[in-house]
Amino acid sequence: MALLPVVALLMFAVGLFCSNTVLAQSGPQIRDIVIEGNQRIEISTIQNYLTLQPGATYSSAEADKSLKALFATGLFADVNLRLQGSSLVVRVTENPVINRILFEGNRRVQADQLRSELQLKTRQVYTRAKVQADTQRIQQIYRRTGRFAATVEPKVVQLPQNRVDLVFEITEGPLTGVSRIRFIGNKHFSDSRLREEIQTKETAWYRFLSSDDSYDPDRLTFDREKLRKFYLSKGYADFSVINAVAELMPDREKFIITFTVDEGERYRFGEMDVISEMKGVEGAQLKEFVATKKGDIYNADLVEKTVQNMTTELGRFGYAFADVRPDIKKDREKRIIDVTYRIGESPRVFVERIDIVGNVRTLDKVIRREFRLAEGDAFNSAKLRRTRTRLRGLNFFDKVEITENKGSTPDKVVLTAEVTEKSTGELSFGVGYSTTESVLGDISIRERNLLGRGQDLKLGFSLSTRRQQIDLGFTEPYFLDRELAAGIDLQRRRTDYTRRSSLDQTTTSASPRLSYPITENLSQQVYYRIRHDEITDVNDTASRFIRAQEGGYVTSSIGHVLTYDRRDDRIDPTTGYVLRLSQEGAGLGGTEYYFKNVINAMKYFPVSDEVVLSVGAEAGIITALQDDVRLPNRFFIGGDTFRGFRTGGIGPRDTTTNDALGGERYYKAEADLTFPIGLPNEFGIKGRVFTEAGSLWETSDVGPEVVDENSLRVSTGAGVQWKSPLGLIRVDFGIPIVKEDYDRKELVRINFGSRF
Repeated sequence: MALLPVVALLMFAVGLFCSNTVLAQSGPQIRDIVIEGNQRIEISTIQNYLTLQPGATYSSAEADKSLKALFATGLFADVNLRLQGSSLVVRVTENPVINRILFEGNRRVQADQLRSELQLKTRQVYTRAKVQADTQRIQQIYRRTGRFAATVEPKVVQLPQNRVDLVFEITEGPLTGVSRIRFIGNKHFSDSRLREEIQTKETAWYRFLSSDDSYDPDRLTFDREKLRKFYLSKGYADFSVINAVAELMPDREKFIITFTVDEGERYRFGEMDVISEMKGVEGAQLKEFVATKKGDIYNADLVEKTVQNMTTELGRFGYAFADVRPDIKKDREKRIIDVTYRIGESPRVFVERIDIVGNVRTLDKVIRREFRLAEGDAFNSAKLRRTRTRLRGLNFFDKVEITENKGSTPDKVVLTAEVTEKSTGELSFGVGYSTTESVLGDISIRERNLLGRGQDLKLGFSLSTRRQQIDLGFTEPYFLDRELAAGIDLQRRRTDYTRRSSLDQTTTSASPRLSYPITENLSQQVYYRIRHDEITDVNDTASRFIRAQEGGYVTSSIGHVLTYDRRDDRIDPTTGYVLRLSQEGAGLGGTEYYFKNVINAMKYFPVSDEVVLSVGAEAGIITALQDDVRLPNRFFIGGDTFRGFRTGGIGPRDTTTNDALGGERYYKAEADLTFPIGLPNEFGIKGRVFTEAGSLWETSDVGPEVVDENSLRVSTGAGVQWKSPLGLIRVDFGIPIVKEDYDRKELVRINFGSRF
């Protein structure tokens, strides 16, 4: 019993201690919440984020949760919670609102491009975390453009009403170039040879118009693939790029790029076979399309070409998704690769839909009307290939790609034409130099895709001292929405032929025309031409035959041009041929009566990947129907039409005055070889050698002073052409090697042009 008072006293002490501990952890009950410092944000919004509410018991754990919840909103720069009696006081400092986002120092990248990449926008709440993220984004943009030394510093300009202007101060720095590209592990190909295969180039002064000499990590990935394709085309089937490292130099202005490669062994082709699992198609039928041969050096490009050849052939019969798979087996000991081409089952398909993407300026219908396939047609790869050629022939696009994608059902295909538009306006200059005529030049302006409708409008001016000429031409390629190209040509030309024939000639003409296809490759143009020629200012010392023709003449004629074109590309052909026949008859009124025939042909041979041989021939004859063929209607050969001789440099001539009289019959043949001259392909410079042969003869001007011989003339020469950013520039040096004493030479001819 004596212990009871002691036990009771201990229990009272423990209870008192526990009660005080609970009060210390929980605190008083919260009667109300007071919000301070808010300007834009509603009190109710702030209260909603609090885990402590009126009536709840205050605890430090719940206060910490409320604090984190308010900070997580990103609306506040600072938050403070404190107990004031039974009231919870929440004091906030709101983050400012962004009034404007500005950029300073950006000259190479437009502000709109930078702004579109930012996470922060105007009228959003400013936070330091988002500013830091956007600073890094801007630096990444500059790195993608090759400026790794670019720095970005954000600045904040305080404004009234808790607003700020956010200013990114940018120091762009120079382009981060490539000081050196080196290779490790290459034994069979030199560093210089491999540098030609990749797109990234070492920085050099002559690459000021290219960005390939600036470092781009995405381009480096592309270069790895290009190296792999190169080695696979040379027989190294085990080749791999171990790594590609870009080291930034201490001055942060240039990189050193190192490719480490493992070439492996070189393989040859072994056995070739074709196995077909497709009903109605035998493997033997497709063996003629195999481009790979037993014993040859292994070439992955030829394997791909074989697959493409077979796919194209099967596509002709409606199999758009023919599954042609090369089964490759390596014999590492013998270093031989056997290839079996397996053709899997595939249904015939039909065109479900044609989609066109990439055209910004050119109307869809301009592209669709070139398709040889329509929606609902059975798929045909030959027609698709022809469509691709026609689209490229428009010369509206830098790139034309047509892909076949599976449609809504296995027997349907969706064709997608992806185009990349290019400038179709042209500002062209022509310059010629002759030992007798000095400098000649002209300017022409042309828009080949007017308003994106495919219409062709051109205006030409001659600015030489001996010729003043204005040409205006317009063509609507699909007149009345049919395959009828309707147009008209207007011309006014005054030419000083004093050096050629001791006269001035003024020509005014108008010629409406209509062109249409007869077959896929055969087309015809018909036209009517009304022309007025006036021969004036004939020198007193001119030939008596020219003085006799002084005056004005009217020619009213109709004609046609028949063209058969099988070239692979109309703009830059490498294979195929073109035949052309033009005929014109005059006499439907006017003063001139004649019938003219001109025929020409040109064929292109791909000697190698970059060497093209073109061989052509041309002949013409004009026959008088009444009286004689007058001077304005005769043929004159030379200049661009016969290099090595100036315009009118060969043919009938008055030897006492040296005046060219023109001829009524001519023929000409030429051979032209275009080839690389050893400079990097990126320069776009190629060399050429040429030979031309022909003659011009027969004139109705007969006299002892007139020489009129059909003797052969031959010239040869060389030149260079440069696909420059200003257009194609050509310089030709021609030397006559077979000529008559009275012929006129032209040693150098230059032509250049620009596009806008």
